[in-house]
Amino acid sequence: MEKIKNFFWKMMLPVQNERGAQSLEWLGIAALVILVLGIISTAISNSESGITEIITSVIESISEMIG
Repeated sequence: MEKIKNFFWKMMLPVQNERGAQSLEWLGIAALVILVLGIISTAISNSESGITEIITSVIESISEMIG
């Protein structure tokens, strides 16, 4: 029984040591949001048309895909 208990504690030790994991997840999400916003702002700044024309184009493309 003691061997089983020791084995269990050895396997659970890495799982219990998760300090800081959530902050890394939030940093990853923040980096992803910044990346998406950068891509969107680059697409808008390179476009000669306005934002409404881009949105209309995207909506038309989606409606063509749907059917």
